[in-house]
Amino acid sequence: MSFANALQKAVQKVNAIPGIGTSITYRRKVAQTYNADKGTVRNTKTDTSLKGVFEKVNIREVTGLVQEGDRKCTISAADLSSTPTTADVVIEGGREYQITRVETTEQAGVKLSHVLYLHG
Repeated sequence: MSFANALQKAVQKVNAIPGIGTSITYRRKVAQTYNADKGTVRNTKTDTSLKGVFEKVNIREVTGLVQEGDRKCTISAADLSSTPTTADVVIEGGREYQITRVETTEQAGVKLSHVLYLHG
């Protein structure tokens, strides 16, 4: 087992500890279909339930897209089959947050975690 894989497994085990993190729903927009008869576009979505650790955005992280009052959510990369994008959303406690930025931590080519900057 490589060091990166060992780190990834450690992150997964920490996420499984009761009381650490918050249950969230990660909603990924998978595809769009166009209905020519109605002239409408329909988004196809997939939901994944996982745990995330929330914190406030630091004032140094405020940019054009990241605003004061936004939140960050750190999730295990192993919990998702693909890398999050800004087209996706996070739902926590019935509230929907738009992802405005994604930072992925990798070690030896293995994705360990994603930090999602959330607005909403």
